[in-house]
Amino acid sequence: MTIHSLNTKRRSAESRVAAQDWRTLVSELNGQGCAVMPGLLSPEECAEIAALYPHEEHFRSHVVMARHGFGKGEYRYFRYPLPDLIEGLRSALYPRLAGVANDWNEKMGAALRYPPDHAAFLKRCHDEGQTKPTPLLLQYGPGDFNCLHQDLYGALAFPLQAAILLSEPGEDFTGGEFVLTEQRPRMQSRAEVVPIKRGDAVIFAVHNRPVEGTRGYYRVNLRHGVSRLRSGRRHTLGIIFHDAR
Repeated sequence: MTIHSLNTKRRSAESRVAAQDWRTLVSELNGQGCAVMPGLLSPEECAEIAALYPHEEHFRSHVVMARHGFGKGEYRYFRYPLPDLIEGLRSALYPRLAGVANDWNEKMGAALRYPPDHAAFLKRCHDEGQTKPTPLLLQYGPGDFNCLHQDLYGALAFPLQAAILLSEPGEDFTGGEFVLTEQRPRMQSRAEVVPIKRGDAVIFAVHNRPVEGTRGYYRVNLRHGVSRLRSGRRHTLGIIFHDAR
């Protein structure tokens, strides 16, 4: 598969994002810190994106997790310009999530507000010296896993991100569940395993989110990761809205 074939599929990025049940998605994000967008990519699109992985010309860097204590497995960060389908999804998702992000900051007492347009937000990132693209393609094999972490990359971070599963659970791989943990003040961590299928996207909190308590809203801390792959191979597309320093 070539990057040109991906570019021809950008046509429906905005329409497929708009077709999602955003009232339910926002309710899930506010209540749980994550939400699933079913069928965001077709099986063919998933296969085409996963097939880019061995072609180094599409990527700016390659990370082997075990070398850095991140887990086992590997990933590659895309270079600019992004494939049109990925750029289209990034641009289409951002404005719908910016409202959630601004609402969260208001509830947590944070002054920062995010512009409604992704290009304007990227300009802020670049003005802060964060100029490296962050969308990435992850690859896991048997025994691989991703430790709990946060994708921050610099002082300016958008508080939500997306991960799109490109492989079919039970067919292409077993194990490898997406895991989200939430640490509330003076409480033990709460873990959530999010079931997703090939082509589904999970939207989730990058770092903090507000939770309503008896005395108003308070801030909780989140991390995400992937449990151990039992068999097969798993590919995931990560869409992060801020750029890296």
